[in-house]
Amino acid sequence: MPVLELREVSKSFGGITAVREVSLSVNPGDILGLIGPNGAGKTTLFNLVTGIYSPSSGEILLDGRNLAALQPHQITNSGLARTFQNIRIFGQMSVLENVMIGRHCRTRSGILGAILGMPGVKKEEKETRERCLELLDFVGLDVDPDEKASNLSYGQQRQLEIARALATDPELLLLDEPAAGMNLQETKEITSLIKRIRDAGKTILLIEHDMRMVMGTADRVAVLDHGTKIAEGSPKEVQRDPAVIKAYLGDE
Repeated sequence: MPVLELREVSKSFGGITAVREVSLSVNPGDILGLIGPNGAGKTTLFNLVTGIYSPSSGEILLDGRNLAALQPHQITNSGLARTFQNIRIFGQMSVLENVMIGRHCRTRSGILGAILGMPGVKKEEKETRERCLELLDFVGLDVDPDEKASNLSYGQQRQLEIARALATDPELLLLDEPAAGMNLQETKEITSLIKRIRDAGKTILLIEHDMRMVMGTADRVAVLDHGTKIAEGSPKEVQRDPAVIKAYLGDE
């Protein structure tokens, strides 16, 4: 069974159709690259999957469960996490606190337990801290965990955002242009991280404009153009597809 399945999903804003009858599946352990020219509908599709938007028609299923009636936090609890094209971290909080926020959906202690200082709460806080420190190490973020997040470099903030997403314990991770704005070395490092995440048992849906990165990372690639899926296949198949070449380069 696919981890994620889209069945003829469409989304319209007024008279504009941003996504049109897109069907797509992401299998366990896959890295699926989602590419297309600017305005193709890629981020809109991410927003549909994560519950920010509701589809105008069609179905979105996570492990066979329809996500239509779920709120974004419920979708996260179901095993899906994402990063954003524009980095969204809490700059005035510490590096560790940013990751611990992501872990909140997997903790069980309530407010009353925290106020009363119950032993179970302290144990869970310790376990949460240890797990989040492990994730900072996993993503290669070698900084003081008490450092203010806003003091990190751009590339380090990307790593932090991925660590926070991983803290939710997702089965499926959606990465929205993780290499955007990065130099060549940073791109190599984030590519290596994505492969490590997959090797750790996660499934990944990836939006990225860096074609070299996508073609060297993804198992399969799907292509959107004007909200419609125009191609899907292995990286080599997609690179040779006439419809894809036309979408990026025009008729000439």
